[in-house]
Amino acid sequence: MSKKSRKLIRSGDPKPEQPKLEESAPVERDFFFLPDGEPLAVDEAELHHLMKLWRHGRATRTVGQVISDSYVVLFTVVLISAMVISAVINAQHGRSGCTTQACGTGRLLVPTAVVLAFFALTVLLARLFGPVLASAAEGSWLMDAPISRRRLLRGRLVLPLVAAVVAPTLITALVGALSGMEWRSVLAWSLAAGLGSAALVALAASEQTRERVVLLKAFQVLWTAAGLAAMLLLVSVATGWLPATTIASTESLWWPVVAVCAVSALAIVLLVVVALRRLELIRRARLLSGGSLAAGMQGAMFALDFGLIRDILVERRAAEKGHVRPTKGRGLGISALIWRDLERLVRTPGPLLGLAMSVLVPYAADALGLSQLNPFISGLALTAAMVPFLGSLRVLTRSGGLARSMPFKTTELRTALMAVPAGLVALWALAATPAFIGITSAGADRNITDGLTAAMITAAAGLFGAVRWVSAKQPDFGAPMMATASGAMPPTLIFNLFRGFDMVALITAPLILGADPLWSAGLAAVVFIGLRGTFNMDDLKAQQETAQREMSAVKAERNGTTKIAPPKR
Repeated sequence: MSKKSRKLIRSGDPKPEQPKLEESAPVERDFFFLPDGEPLAVDEAELHHLMKLWRHGRATRTVGQVISDSYVVLFTVVLISAMVISAVINAQHGRSGCTTQACGTGRLLVPTAVVLAFFALTVLLARLFGPVLASAAEGSWLMDAPISRRRLLRGRLVLPLVAAVVAPTLITALVGALSGMEWRSVLAWSLAAGLGSAALVALAASEQTRERVVLLKAFQVLWTAAGLAAMLLLVSVATGWLPATTIASTESLWWPVVAVCAVSALAIVLLVVVALRRLELIRRARLLSGGSLAAGMQGAMFALDFGLIRDILVERRAAEKGHVRPTKGRGLGISALIWRDLERLVRTPGPLLGLAMSVLVPYAADALGLSQLNPFISGLALTAAMVPFLGSLRVLTRSGGLARSMPFKTTELRTALMAVPAGLVALWALAATPAFIGITSAGADRNITDGLTAAMITAAAGLFGAVRWVSAKQPDFGAPMMATASGAMPPTLIFNLFRGFDMVALITAPLILGADPLWSAGLAAVVFIGLRGTFNMDDLKAQQETAQREMSAVKAERNGTTKIAPPKR
């Protein structure tokens, strides 16, 4: 309150009259509503040109700098290409030595299994990402522009189709050439892989416009089962369980493969036309979902965090499912956690298929004469198959507050969460024991005890590799960085590429080198003690701080004084 106001109040004078506001004349507005007319036509080509100019105007490197930085990449590509060409030439020269029916069957089934695997992978990726997608920024302003969505999105369909043709064609041609197939068959199988994958991408694009996934899921199950059947046939023929005369030869299947190529090419044309006509029907939410997934996975790839990639996919799958029927738990204490893992296994039995497929790996390695490296190869396959069964361990490892809210130690929690996966790998070891004993003439030659021991050690290596992969800490970007050609990078980021694999290599190394299996068993025990959190530095630090607080409280009681800690802001 001002001094003048105080004086007026004390004197008792009436308040000064406020001047009356004169009625102002109505103000003319300088805006108007848009008329109900047709919006101005916008050329999509001009809009793309403006976007291109905007991006090029903000480039940070010149063409010369890009070429100089890509020198190492070009040199690596040339070197690897020379090695691949040399291996292909050697494989073609050794084709004359393949005279048995089993060898010819293997030469036929390996590229066939690769083609079917590419079909299943193509359907999976197309269903996850779109295949037509748009980023969040494009969806916020570009999709609202008065332009034809069909003309804007038809260019987005070209890149998935080209990638679906090029990648399967090259890889299938490489596998077929390395397996010793003749060049005519290599060309036919590689074209079948490329054209068939492109046809599936076009089918996914046409189904995306209607937001239907039932047909794509059916094709994914079909091609996965067919690829698994091809691998089973390959292992059965190599082990002698199935005579090679029951399998068709490469020459007899050449014309059916050519027919598949022709049908795939025709399907590409028809499905692309259908997809282009329906592009106007794609909702913006469907386009942005694929774009956000691609952006999230791209960020995880920059951090080399493959666990984060899996977390993104699991979250997306849970969001698509929506909700589940809750079930009542059983047991008390640690047994309740084990029971929850069993319920989760019954609710989502899909990962059991991957575990069953990993059983075929030791048999295939034994049939191919790789019995010396069989523990390491089979351990890596089992590591990849066991990761989906360790979801609870992943959550409690990344959520420290949730783990501390439970009245259990870290060692008890991790041991309980490894109980159900340990039972699964024990069954895997029993199923894979014949492969480690040796069931083919080119395979291993062990007795039953040694074969069972090797299988159990391999199973332990696969389990601990998966536990290491799931429970590894995130890279600390606050630590001192390491200078690289790609910029500053934390040292722990490099080890993300090898986590899980290091445990498998460490445990199976004595077995591969021909040492006593007790060395591998001892290393597995040491790894188990380390992974269960016995030497967890965070827990040890927390225990040390708790002990110090208790000692301070005891000293204060003895001295008759109680210190109250100052408040922290």
